[in-house]
Amino acid sequence: MTTSHDSEFGVADWQRLLRSVGEDPTRQGLVETPNRVARAWAHWTRGYKQDPATILKTFADGGECYDELIVVREIPVYSHCEHHLAPFFGHATVGYLPSGHIVGLSKLTRLVNCFAARLQVQERLTQQIAQSLLEHLQPKAVGVILRCRHMCMESRGIAVAGEETVTSAMLGDLKTNAAQRAEFLALAEQQTAR
Repeated sequence: MTTSHDSEFGVADWQRLLRSVGEDPTRQGLVETPNRVARAWAHWTRGYKQDPATILKTFADGGECYDELIVVREIPVYSHCEHHLAPFFGHATVGYLPSGHIVGLSKLTRLVNCFAARLQVQERLTQQIAQSLLEHLQPKAVGVILRCRHMCMESRGIAVAGEETVTSAMLGDLKTNAAQRAEFLALAEQQTAR
């Protein structure tokens, strides 16, 4: 049985973590660290308290007659790997083919942030963004590409810096229509061709 005490990881727990790695949490440089870290983790995991449906409010002004891809590139991604709690970071490209409704462009960034601000694996994060956009916006097609570096690979284990992991999700017409898929991929690739 989980008690409220068990579910709240607080300042005392961060002090205990510092002691467990051989530090003195009362040392001048560390006195405020447990409070700062508790606030940081509350921010880094804020996505659990966000509802994608409220983020993706749609507009009918113009979307009903627009029938080409809408793509937002280089959306910053900052997340934490659920296997090591280590950061991973990079960029997302999110696109969709509207079907009568469009969404404010900043909402695509907010949607990425919503799912990134949870403990994640990149593959699931990619799928969650795409599935949520398909479910709530009901477009003809959705494409998501994530390019990220993982600190669990760079700072431990294989310890190779700079490797990039690329994941993608293609839903609706992008999964079956080769020409639309090629157009989306061409638009997405332009972000690296500068």
